[in-house]
Amino acid sequence: MKTPKANQKGPLNNIDDWEDDLLMRYPESGDKAKTKEEFRNYVDSERVDTVKEFYRLNHKYQTYNFVVSKEQEFLRLNKREMSLWEAVDFLNTLIDDSDPDIELDQLQHLLQTSEAIRADGHPDWFVLTGFLHDIGKVLCLFGEPQWAVVGDTFPVGCAFSDKVVYSEFFNENPDTLNDKYNSKYGVYSKNCGLDNVKMSWGHDEYLYQIMKDYLPEPALYIIRYHSFYAQHKENAYEHLMNKKDVEMFEWVKKFNPYDLYSKAPVPPNVEELRPYYEGLVSKYLPNTIRF
Repeated sequence: MKTPKANQKGPLNNIDDWEDDLLMRYPESGDKAKTKEEFRNYVDSERVDTVKEFYRLNHKYQTYNFVVSKEQEFLRLNKREMSLWEAVDFLNTLIDDSDPDIELDQLQHLLQTSEAIRADGHPDWFVLTGFLHDIGKVLCLFGEPQWAVVGDTFPVGCAFSDKVVYSEFFNENPDTLNDKYNSKYGVYSKNCGLDNVKMSWGHDEYLYQIMKDYLPEPALYIIRYHSFYAQHKENAYEHLMNKKDVEMFEWVKKFNPYDLYSKAPVPPNVEELRPYYEGLVSKYLPNTIRF
């Protein structure tokens, strides 16, 4: 099976289009879904088609063997060595100048999430997790197409759930016809634990592997599974989870509102906030990190 070339950027006009789509699917508890006037004319615009095409490619090519190949390619962590701040500066080159409504760079987006967490009095490791949870998107700058960087994540190596967004596109995925992978448990066993399950490839798993030696376990669960909406919103894969997964997913669920609903057009004061975050980063992370 051929996959699109690495330099194919994919169908999304903006890497944040996926997150806008999430807000449409999961409006804040108690709120009505946003109208098109509130949402950059997202409902009846070409954004719907670009997100749909994004998921068609994602669901077609995210096979078990694809994930294995990406782990072998990227989890040697030999692409670049840099400090977290250098990684943030690197990530800032993903700014989309065509976005007419929000002109915040990636650092400001991260700060909005982390500052909302800090304002609610959560532990400092939770604040740091909010600050760095999307750093894995540097995969785009290493040549990965967007459908292999962002998007809802899901297990591979077992049957795809119809609770995954645009699940009809899994009909194009060859694993759907492979008896090794298309049963309820596939290559796994009942309640085997998510640590034994391969997830679709993207920025979540990549950053988890980078950070796994540095942060507390709840932070690592948040990083690794914050895009696993089929589970923490739809409870579609509980049969693969063990007791620890269930307990740790309470942290993932606690984080999710900060990830989705903290964005606003008012930019944080980066200069004012940076000393606090420099201290926080140095408390938990080494001076340089392998990517």
